[in-house]
Amino acid sequence: MPHGDHGSDADFDEEYGDEDTPPSWFPGGHLPPDAVRMGLTHHVPDGALLDFAGKLDGSKPLHRFTAWMLLVVFGMPVVFAVLRILQGLTG
Repeated sequence: MPHGDHGSDADFDEEYGDEDTPPSWFPGGHLPPDAVRMGLTHHVPDGALLDFAGKLDGSKPLHRFTAWMLLVVFGMPVVFAVLRILQGLTG
């Protein structure tokens, strides 16, 4: 590919969007369509968390580590609640 040739306009639009598409670093761009239909935006805590998680890239090691830490942070209260219920049933 010669210097300066970036492929066809269709390839560019597919990867980066057209001039009406906001840049990927703008907040709220990575919310799932279901969340948008429910009215979530990046301004509310649940929407901000979904937006943040949607920006994680599985090919980057730091992003994978961050995703695992989010899983631990949000999963531990569930594990503790189940353990408390099991303890109450046996005790």
